[in-house]
Amino acid sequence: CFCLNYYNKINKFMNGQNRENIKIGQEVEVVLKSDQRTGRLTRGIVSEILTNSSFHPHGIKVRLEDGQVGRVQKHSEVFK
Repeated sequence: CFCLNYYNKINKFMNGQNRENIKIGQEVEVVLKSDQRTGRLTRGIVSEILTNSSFHPHGIKVRLEDGQVGRVQKHSEVFK
């Protein structure tokens, strides 16, 4: 189905697994290491991208402006 393929492409773009979609200064929601069991999201601004690979199945690891480190689950394209 075209709709499902389109959804998968859009979802892949927005889910924080691709490094090319994450930019310094961008607003994101991350899961902190301490919140991995609950999946609680923390919103912040990216100050540094820590994952070197172009893709990570659990989300690209970033440091937020407040110093917290987590894996991106959503980025600002989703919030708008």
